[in-house]
Amino acid sequence: MLRHFANLFRIPELRQRIFLTFMFLVVYRVGWNIPLPGIDPDKVAKLLENDDPNALVNFLNIISGGGLQRASLFSLGIMPYISASIIFSLLVKVIPALEKLSKEGSAGQRKVNQWTRYATVPICLVQAFFAVRPYTEPVQAIGGPITFEYDPGFGWIFASMLALTAGTIFLMWVGEQITEKGVGNGISILIMAGIVASLPQALWGSNLTPAQGFLIASLFIFVTLGVVFITKGQRKIPVQYAKLTRGRRVYGGQRHYMPIRVNMAGVMPVIFASALLAFPPIIFEAMNLHSLSTALGYGKYLWSILYIALTFFFAFFWTALMFNPVEMSKNMKEYGSFIPGIRPGRPTAEHLEKIMNRITLAGATFLALIAVLPVVVSDLLDLPPLLTTYMGGTTILIVVSVALDVVDKVNSYLVMRSYEGFLRGGKKGGK
Repeated sequence: MLRHFANLFRIPELRQRIFLTFMFLVVYRVGWNIPLPGIDPDKVAKLLENDDPNALVNFLNIISGGGLQRASLFSLGIMPYISASIIFSLLVKVIPALEKLSKEGSAGQRKVNQWTRYATVPICLVQAFFAVRPYTEPVQAIGGPITFEYDPGFGWIFASMLALTAGTIFLMWVGEQITEKGVGNGISILIMAGIVASLPQALWGSNLTPAQGFLIASLFIFVTLGVVFITKGQRKIPVQYAKLTRGRRVYGGQRHYMPIRVNMAGVMPVIFASALLAFPPIIFEAMNLHSLSTALGYGKYLWSILYIALTFFFAFFWTALMFNPVEMSKNMKEYGSFIPGIRPGRPTAEHLEKIMNRITLAGATFLALIAVLPVVVSDLLDLPPLLTTYMGGTTILIVVSVALDVVDKVNSYLVMRSYEGFLRGGKKGGK
């Protein structure tokens, strides 16, 4: 194992990518400690330590890495950018002009990404307004007083909105830099880093009994094993290559397998679902629509139903974006390959789509169960809801899935340079 870690630093490109990823994460954590002007972070933190299962603020605080708890520059996290990405992912499928643009190679995709960045700004401003407004009316919105160094007014609200928007735009840039120059998906890594950074504080302040500690540890192990099993699970479809005779030599005719991941969408469905359900309760609360805010509170029945429905929707939607059975069938036909017992062309596309729908249903069901598992376990076993969210639900799914993705990326670099990788099956016999 030590030899594998030593190999990480023998490849200059990989060594540089790991270093840049680490430095960007350090910058992210520094910004997490910069509070908004006039706010006492310690007093805000005390208001959010109620551990109320209906307080969506606690859930948002997890995703933002504790930024919301400290009223910091990065309080909104990366969620506005994710919301903009959801909007444009849907628009690409609905508007023919956008769909045509997205298929024009890297230039078209860059244009869509540019519009996504532009759309992030107004979303940030709206979410920032409803995020800072409770600090001006703490009794109604949060339930306790916050001492300002001065009386907050519209000027403070506007300045805080700009600060939070700038923080999210900066995080968006950091995420893109990690994706381009670092290791793994930058947005997912930022979310994972925030969760991991907030976990120790949640554990130290939990005051669990030995029995509760055992249950939490068991839940953590069970969910981690399940996430690894589903994330690495594959359905292997046999693919036969046609024989080609040239002179006395016969080429092709070999049988290979097309691996299709059970959870091809990864963590994106739960991240998208979390992004869509994050701020409506806060907005409704600010508009004095208390019944709607309560109904959409974290852990409520309506919240759970919507979370499950959105997880299923985005699992199938994201898989459809990544895997096109018609294009796959055309490519197989052009390269002279076919699935035994299935005719090339449309029958192959229908067969692939049928298999894809079945395994996506299994993956989406698992994601939905993981999403609501902390709420169910907390109610049945009388465990702290915030801690069960950290140790047994969406957060563990994100952390484990992103970690596995990073390991896969690093392993591919090692194998490509003829070094032995972390994963079994990697190329043996390094330089």
